[in-house]
Order: sequence, then structure tokens, then C-alpha cells
Amino acid sequence: MQSGFLAGLILASAAFGLFLLAVSVFAQTKESKADQKQKSGIKRIELQRQDLSIPGREVVQVRVDFDPGAAFGRHTHSGEEIINVLEGSLEYQVEGKPPVTLKAGDVLFIPAGTIHAAKNVGSGNGAELATYIVEKGKPLVVMVE
Repeated sequence: MQSGFLAGLILASAAFGLFLLAVSVFAQTKESKADQKQKSGIKRIELQRQDLSIPGREVVQVRVDFDPGAAFGRHTHSGEEIINVLEGSLEYQVEGKPPVTLKAGDVLFIPAGTIHAAKNVGSGNGAELATYIVEKGKPLVVMVE
């Protein structure tokens, strides 16, 4: 009787392990598909990530570099994004608004959940400092079809 219980416990543990592996592979595949939707020529460097005094929220700062002509496709965030253009000339398309082209020193606010995209329309490198105030534990970027 004890060996039957032990065999069942081992089988249940193995099944749970396979489940965790499948979830992990699915998550990586989903992330890879989002990454594949990004056009080459975009480099994102996370500079800092800190908890806020507001429960369940964090601030994330990312430097985003755009090669000439490179575009970051339509996407959303679980919170607000504050953009400061560091160099070059970047065009932003924010859902419900006409496109706007910003240069170094210009800023832009994007409300939570708003679909938007960015493109380097200049002849040199374009860069922004993106500051996100987002829900902790949620994906920072969600690509939109």
C-alpha cells in the first residue's frame, strides 16, 4: 500500500514539473513573438526599476535607441509613459491624435493603455528616455496587432 502511494506521489510530482516546464516555454514563446514584432534597429536598455510608495506600482526607466528609419510598432503599457527625447528626430503616433515629431529636449505623455508607436524620422541616431509608472508584475510592453 505504501509503495502505491509513493508511486502516485512521484507521478503527480513529475506531472506538475512538466506543467511548469510547459508554462515556462509558453511564456518564452509569447515573449519571443512580441520581440519578433519589433523591427530591428531598436535597442532598449533598462536603466532602473524601483517600487513606488503606491502599492502594486513601480517606476521603470529605459533608454531606447533607434537606428535611422527604425520603428517600434504599435504597443501599450499597463501604466503611464513619460518620454524625453534625448537625440534625433522621433515621430510618435498616439491613437486618437495626429502624428507628432519631437526633437532632442521635447517631452511627451502617453496615458495608460493607449496604443502608440514611434519611428526615427531623422538621418542619424534617435534616442529617448522612457519613464514608465506601471503595474508591478505585468509586462512592460504589450505589442498590438
